[in-house]
Amino acid sequence: ATDTAAEQADQVWEEHVPGGECRCADGSDFRYFSRDADPDKVLLYFQGGGACFSEQSCSFTGGSYLVQADAGLADVGESGPGIFDFTNDENPFQDWSVVFVPYCTGDVHIGDVVRTYGDDLTVNHVGLVNASKGLDHVVENYPDASEVVVAGSSAGGIPSPLFGSLVSDELPDADVSVLADASGGYPDNPPVNVAIGSLWGAFDNVPDWPVNEDLTPEEWSIPGFFVQTGRHAPDVRMARYDNAYDETQQQFALLSGIGEGDVLSVLDSTEADIEAAGVPLRSYVAPGTDHTILTSDALYDLEVEGVAFLDWLTRYVAGEDVDDVRCDDCGEPAEDDPEGLLGP
Repeated sequence: ATDTAAEQADQVWEEHVPGGECRCADGSDFRYFSRDADPDKVLLYFQGGGACFSEQSCSFTGGSYLVQADAGLADVGESGPGIFDFTNDENPFQDWSVVFVPYCTGDVHIGDVVRTYGDDLTVNHVGLVNASKGLDHVVENYPDASEVVVAGSSAGGIPSPLFGSLVSDELPDADVSVLADASGGYPDNPPVNVAIGSLWGAFDNVPDWPVNEDLTPEEWSIPGFFVQTGRHAPDVRMARYDNAYDETQQQFALLSGIGEGDVLSVLDSTEADIEAAGVPLRSYVAPGTDHTILTSDALYDLEVEGVAFLDWLTRYVAGEDVDDVRCDDCGEPAEDDPEGLLGP
């Protein structure tokens, strides 16, 4: 390791247990983690880990989501995978301060309700309450940050545009950018927006922005987070990474009833819809059925159509305007097997 990497390796994660209304699905403690490095450059990262919307999928054993706060990448110190390998000089976040928000509520970090699904199953869908502690930490501890990246993988990628605009509201002088990793395969489906959003209490805390004044529960959608953020905070830059036939996204889209098309067609249509609303969106679409890139060492080697993802990511994080990248030969669609997500 170079001297720079060795210096970064001296930084450690600090655990925070906020208590109060913060908790995990089963009522256990929620905790989040921070890593102090350069106070001018901050990464706010939301962990993924499934979602749930029924008694079966929300079960604390055999369900389709993380039930307790898993320190996850924060446990591995300074040599984790992907963007959490702070000993790697190629890592564009090597010297950044990081706030890592674990995921344990089954509601893609946007819920705010306690829901009873059965006689013995009461689930705390309070992801927004928990995630807001990560936002608060950024605002309180890095008030003069000049660059903030809001990113998340899988379920953590879904709320990243929303929190990007919330960061911009609180830190208006910062250059804020968003990177949603492996969460673009979910279309705008008004009946499902209402059904699942109601289960999670997601519409109860829509930000009080002028652009949201006439918003309905039918319109509070996953692609809509990009649209409303772009309308409210047009200076926030936004980008997505996805695999063309991401098997996990395919299965969750079917399981939730939110979509039936293959991931690639959804990626193309939602990007077109977002940009038709006047909101710029950069995208990098890789071939195959893999799921997520930011927490994988594959990010250091992946290349699509002659463009290395690491170079694309590094330039995007640095504030440069990057071009869309889309595979020409995108591989084969994933099989439709949503039951596999629920375990035996």
